[in-house]
Amino acid sequence: MRNIVVAGNWKMNTHREEATSLIDGVLREAGNFGGVDVVLFPPYLFLDMAVQKCRKSGIGVGAQNAFYKKRGAYTGEISPVMLRDIGCDYVILGHSERRHYFDETNAIINKKMKSCLEAGLTPVLCIGETLTQRQQGKTFDILNDQIVYGLEGIDGSFIKKTIIAYEPVWAIGTGISASITKAQEAHEYIRKTIESFTDTEAAGQIRILYGGSVNTKNARELLEEDDIDGALVGGASLKPESFCEIVKSGKATSQPILGRTGYQR
Repeated sequence: MRNIVVAGNWKMNTHREEATSLIDGVLREAGNFGGVDVVLFPPYLFLDMAVQKCRKSGIGVGAQNAFYKKRGAYTGEISPVMLRDIGCDYVILGHSERRHYFDETNAIINKKMKSCLEAGLTPVLCIGETLTQRQQGKTFDILNDQIVYGLEGIDGSFIKKTIIAYEPVWAIGTGISASITKAQEAHEYIRKTIESFTDTEAAGQIRILYGGSVNTKNARELLEEDDIDGALVGGASLKPESFCEIVKSGKATSQPILGRTGYQR
């Protein structure tokens, strides 16, 4: 059974008062989120507060990044062990903004994946192609590389605990989302690729989210697709009303369906 996941990536936004208000707004609706795994990804500064506030609500909290070392002389970095120590359960890795602005490679992301899994965090591995790569017909080649090298050397028992987020780079923050058909096509390819180097069980259990201008208008239609198991929400997660509406769309589509892998979502 694959539970729908709706995750809010706040990126480098909010001050303390805004963060508090945003968390409280989501918590007011927490009782209406049954059947959906809801996760908030605030900036580092507000993680401890978010963990404390969400502790009894069933809402998960995660970090937007982590380094692959446990401790040491790495000024400015945060380790997976530190994140677990304050109560985080999730972490975003390989986001296109990390790849683009901070030159993170598949090899670096793979090290982070292994370190975070070892620490007990659930990583959300982000993958996706740029507009140029899509126009050149390289979408599946890019996805294959990011999946295979991102998960290289990770045992299947850990892979099925991982979450994948397909975020076409050209759709992030642009207001343009992939068509429902194209999004499902990419998700199906991702699941088949994972099955090719693990097994049917792991591919059937891993959850694959869509990210890239998810909003209240397109969320339900996206989440009704067989291989789309949730959403990684950017801008719309900064408004509790819109984020909670997307969560409720996930709840409406969370009934078990038999996907192409033969595994129930």
